[in-house]
This record gives sequence, structure tokens and C-alpha cells, in this order.
Amino acid sequence: MNAGRTHLILWGVTCVSLTVAVAVWTRGAAARMEEAQAHPAEVATASAADMGYCTGELKVILKRVLMSCGLQSGGGSRGCQPVQAKQVASMSGSDFNALFLPLADRAAILQFDRDDATLDPGGVDLLEKTFANRQGASYFFVVSRASPDGSAEHNRQLSQQRGQAVLDQIKAKFQDPDIDQEVGLLWLGEEFAQLDAQFCDWKRSRTGDACTAADLNRSAFIAWIDCRL
Repeated sequence: MNAGRTHLILWGVTCVSLTVAVAVWTRGAAARMEEAQAHPAEVATASAADMGYCTGELKVILKRVLMSCGLQSGGGSRGCQPVQAKQVASMSGSDFNALFLPLADRAAILQFDRDDATLDPGGVDLLEKTFANRQGASYFFVVSRASPDGSAEHNRQLSQQRGQAVLDQIKAKFQDPDIDQEVGLLWLGEEFAQLDAQFCDWKRSRTGDACTAADLNRSAFIAWIDCRL
């Protein structure tokens, strides 16, 4: 067999091989595209580089809060009050609180005086430090509470005022144009997800004071959360 004929045969084999390879790759890419379109949630979850605390339950809560309790809807500000919060969480108060236990190093608890919604200097300082320490996160969570000292209705209003005080301080200090898209706000009153003594060990604005359940729940829980939704 002469050299020219050999080269011709090799060229033909190469062309056939390339054609087959391209066809296989194209068919595989099409199959992957169809799979991604059929199951977008699963594909997104598999490829997301979430923080370790981003459980499926926390993602569901966060997404619901941002959609239902976000700060901007129809041009106005709002949050979720206790009855709505129970629907948003769709779980018991203790299970709701347990979702945030892995955030202990990132979160803070701002404490208030009894029947008061004014941030004291310690609360202002801890809020500003926590908000400034974003660490690349996308969403700032504010969950305000009240201890069961008065009527349930009064405590709903009180916890709403505490959450609003946190928001007002953030807006005044940071002048962030994206705050309305970054902050999710829940006010829980006395009716849902009361904090227990284990949260006394968390970063609090009044660490020198005694920590009782009543003291702990006159508060607003704050944290940056970095979850891929």
C-alpha cells in the first residue's frame, strides 16, 4: 500500500471519529439540558455552594420571609406579624429556633427594656458591628420578640416597634439603597418561638446583666444569612 493511499485512509478514519465524537457530545449536552429544564430545583441545589447552616428547612423559611415578610411590597414597608409568622414557619417554635443554632457565631441578640422599643447605646453598637460584618452574605434577618408581660396584642405591637427600631437604625447609619431587598423582618410578639436559656450564651447587647427568659425575649435577633435560594 503506497503512502498516499495510507494517508487517505487515515484521514477518512479521523473524520469519521470526529463526527461520531461530536454527535455523542451533542446528544449528551441535549440530554443534560432537558434534565435541567425538567428539574431546575434539583440542579440548582446540587451546584449551589451554600454555607453549612443552609439546611433545606432554613432555605424554605428564608425564601418565604423574603417573599411574604420583606420590607417592600407595592411601594410600602411591611413585615410579618405573629399569626403570619406561624404560617411562614410551618413548624413548632422550638424547631424554628433550632434552625438558627448553627448561626451562633454570626448572629446577635439586641435586648430592650421592659415595655420599651428604644435601642440603647449597647444595642446600637452591636447592631452596627453585626450589620457591617456582612462576610459576603445576601440577606439580613431580623426577628423581634416580646416577653409575656402584658396582653398578646400589646406585645405584638411592641415587638413590631422593636423590629422597626432596628430597621430605622440600619437605614440611618448605612444609607444602603438595597436595604429593602436585603432585609427580612418578622415580629413574633410573645406567641411564637420564645427563646430559652441556651441563647443566653449568644452574643448579646447586655452581657453584663442577668439573663432570664423574660430578659432574653425582650429582643431582636439579627444575622446575615448566606444561602443560595
